[in-house]
Amino acid sequence: MGKIVMSGPQNVSLDGVVQDPDGQEGFELGGWFVQFGGKDLAEWNKVALEEALRAEAWLLGRKSYEFFRGRWLPRSGELADRLNSMPKYVVSSTLKEPDWNNSTVLKGDVVTEVSKLKQELDGEIVVPASYRLGRTLIEHDLVDEVRLVVFPVVLGTGERFFGEAGGKKTMRLVDTRTIGDGLVFLTYKFVQDA
Repeated sequence: MGKIVMSGPQNVSLDGVVQDPDGQEGFELGGWFVQFGGKDLAEWNKVALEEALRAEAWLLGRKSYEFFRGRWLPRSGELADRLNSMPKYVVSSTLKEPDWNNSTVLKGDVVTEVSKLKQELDGEIVVPASYRLGRTLIEHDLVDEVRLVVFPVVLGTGERFFGEAGGKKTMRLVDTRTIGDGLVFLTYKFVQDA
């Protein structure tokens, strides 16, 4: 059975904002990933490679799929080669013909399709950046682990990782480490029936 992990790593501000980290979405506070990641981004890249190498597959929402496809499909190098070759599953009712290597569209009920995928695959099924999809999966107790890289900035506004829905979810901290001088990498497991 597979293990669903929100990671990639999942980048958040200190106050939990995940919106527009690279500044391409037009959010007035976007671009915080580079602005506040600074010299630590080289170390962040090493963590991203570690995450990709240990993943069995990626699971994405359509927007994240299109973002990562556009970013990684034309590139080469160890991380790009891994992302371009690994199995990718995209949850979408509108995407018909995925054009990124080894991509499969999951249609129908998200919870049912992801539950099946979790039964079919072994290893980590990583959900990178797709926080809306992640919220749905967390709400239905399908996520096993969350890995967050916390950036040293408070934005005060913006789309937050957990949002409002889903009710109380208990987690247990299983690992913490620093990335470079300013980023913190936190790993939490969900505690079922807490």
